[in-house]
Amino acid sequence: MSEPNDPPPGGLDAYIDAAAGLLAIPLDPAWIGAIGSNLAVLRAAAAHVVEFPLPDEADAAPVYEA
Repeated sequence: MSEPNDPPPGGLDAYIDAAAGLLAIPLDPAWIGAIGSNLAVLRAAAAHVVEFPLPDEADAAPVYEA
């Protein structure tokens, strides 16, 4: 089983192509590199959130509605 921060099978370019196809989003091939760079930064940021330890007694933040 893969870990949350493992690269997707086939790399980010394959993931971008597959996601764009599933969402029917036309992509200019010139954008693939920038999209891949953005996803790599977001994945690294998400890893910090996932790795942050929380005690079992931590409560969820309240939801405020206007």
